[in-house]
Amino acid sequence: MESILVTGASGFIGSFIVEEALRRGFHVCAGIRSSSSKRYLSDPRIHFLELDFAHPNELRAQLSGYKGTHAKFDYIVHCAGVTKCLDESTFDYVNFLQTKYFVDTLRELNMVPKQFLYVSTLSVFGPIHEQTYQEIAEHDEPAPNTAYGLSKLKAELYIQSLPRFPYVIFRPTGVYGPREMDYFLMAKSIKAHLDFSVGYKRQDLTFVYVRDVVQALFGAIEHRVTRRAYALSDGQVYQSRSFSDLIQKELGSPFVIHLKCPLIILKVISLLAEFMAKRLKKSSTLNSDKYKIMKQRNWRCDITPARKELGYVPAYDLERGVKETIAWYKKEGWL
Repeated sequence: MESILVTGASGFIGSFIVEEALRRGFHVCAGIRSSSSKRYLSDPRIHFLELDFAHPNELRAQLSGYKGTHAKFDYIVHCAGVTKCLDESTFDYVNFLQTKYFVDTLRELNMVPKQFLYVSTLSVFGPIHEQTYQEIAEHDEPAPNTAYGLSKLKAELYIQSLPRFPYVIFRPTGVYGPREMDYFLMAKSIKAHLDFSVGYKRQDLTFVYVRDVVQALFGAIEHRVTRRAYALSDGQVYQSRSFSDLIQKELGSPFVIHLKCPLIILKVISLLAEFMAKRLKKSSTLNSDKYKIMKQRNWRCDITPARKELGYVPAYDLERGVKETIAWYKKEGWL
């Protein structure tokens, strides 16, 4: 039986990867923090490994302890990271530096797996092709304008710089689905009869359902690819109201006031939300980084390499994905 370690296993994407790995018959180890919730990790077949990425010596001891009683992992999916922080420097510390600590420790302990699958983001490219709206492709020059995107790019560049290191990088666009919180806030707002969009210039949006991200990951394992990077979406392009209109439909088409917010107003609100969050010492969904992401006009991306090399065929368009997501929110009492 082949083994797989999923870091960030208690998170949104990580928990779905764990479920699929169990379904496929892997020996599954869930990498978690001591404070991590196990709400979606209740299957008795899951083995837990506490990992402290912030402290290299502690991390080395934890991985050494595992290696002492087991063989090294056949596959590692590195999902651990942060998407919002109190301070922009935390993005760099968690997403880049702690990934570096992890990879360096694996190499030191001779625990490099057959494949190291790294979940990155399309945000590593930043706001490019905003005049032509052409697809963002793997050979485009990354130009991230967010602390989040930059931290992920730095991690990518580091693992790509290591000779013969068997990385596979995934750059999904906006990932949604059951258990996800940010898009849930949109659904909650629409249920309260309000929908917000930003900017007046054309905005081409792309999305990918969480189960399709998982499909791509295991496609990479099946096809044994290494030292490759793939953009992921559902292969479709949507306009600014596509997502909210589908949510409205699944909620029974309630009356909704659609407000289009000028970018300058959104920027002011984002900065105020970020200021208050820092005062309260809580991370905020709306902040200067999120403003730049919402401001971006072109999210088209080329998924041809994933289709050809991984056999990736997205199973969910936005309509099907939103339907399943809203049904889950209702079932769980979120809506």
